[in-house]
Amino acid sequence: MKVVRIIDRLNVGGPAIHAALVSRGLDEHGIETILVTGEIEPGEADMSYLLDEYGVSRVLIPSLGRELRPLRDLSTAWQLWRVLRRERPDVVHTHKAKAGALGRLVALLAGVPVRVHTYHGHVFHGYFGPTKTRFFVAVERALARITTRLVAPAPALVEELAQKYAIAPKERFSVVPLGFDLSPFARAGRHRGELRKRLGIGNDIRLVGIVGRMVPVKDHAGFIAAAALLAARREDVHFVFIGGGELEAAVRADLAARGLTSRAHLLGWSKSLERIYPDLDVVALSSLNEGTPVALIEAMAAGTPVAAISVGGVADVLRDGARGELAPPRDPGALASAIERALSPASRDRAARIRAEVTAEFSADRLCADLERLYRSLVVESPS
Repeated sequence: MKVVRIIDRLNVGGPAIHAALVSRGLDEHGIETILVTGEIEPGEADMSYLLDEYGVSRVLIPSLGRELRPLRDLSTAWQLWRVLRRERPDVVHTHKAKAGALGRLVALLAGVPVRVHTYHGHVFHGYFGPTKTRFFVAVERALARITTRLVAPAPALVEELAQKYAIAPKERFSVVPLGFDLSPFARAGRHRGELRKRLGIGNDIRLVGIVGRMVPVKDHAGFIAAAALLAARREDVHFVFIGGGELEAAVRADLAARGLTSRAHLLGWSKSLERIYPDLDVVALSSLNEGTPVALIEAMAAGTPVAAISVGGVADVLRDGARGELAPPRDPGALASAIERALSPASRDRAARIRAEVTAEFSADRLCADLERLYRSLVVESPS
């Protein structure tokens, strides 16, 4: 069996990890995978180094990026068509919005029998204004009609896509939880103390971290508002920011305005999060919209307690609060309280108990086995 996997770019985030990891892992299941990607946009952090780490090659179509550019997109479609006609895959599997649109349309025109698309999240909330959002919803509804199977990593995301946005009936979706190489995080304890030494901070200070791109949908402003409330109650808490992006200047200004600069540590991007999680007392997530929260999964695999806003697939990953503390959206006070609960000894004990469970549930082996079963069933069912 041959699968062509199409993703717009390998910028920092779960989809890039997923695409690279699966491209390697499915070979062991007897499935040849060809990865097609575009280039990252200016100012984005690049995860294409994963291709070298996993020994994965790719077909690079530079214009297959995030931004819509009608004339260039026609050229991109032509290049995709040539790849698909040359490779004659059994399955085309697309990831993210633009690659999902171009990839599925071109796959249909190229006669690929099985077309699969994964929603790692969606852009229907927290990204655009009402008019643009309605346009994208309409486009996704149309694309769903030419898609053999829609995939989402969590049941809550399927409910949202099927019920709230009516992208397609629920039975058109399959739930395939994401999987990762979590072994570095399972062994992360050996790095304990490295971050505190780097920052010059002793064990008497509690560190609350947030990992992610500094873009509007991640709502760092909401996290900072919660941090200010927590800082007013506790003098022993500092805040660690891992990541960067277009709003970094706004994040720094917000911290200064709230008098938190001396208690905030902005580390930028890191390729070695397993060296950071062990010294964090809590990893928090404040997103307005989230598919599967990779940072929370990595943190739990490292044995670090988590606190998060309950959006998208977050509640599924945290088992409705059984694995971490949850707070409602757009409520900094509730998030501050959730973080404070996560700082308790009971939360630390729970984090230690669930490490093995989380590592097994979100393993790369499980993900590749799930996808193999899905592909083979769809190929068998497809018209000859």
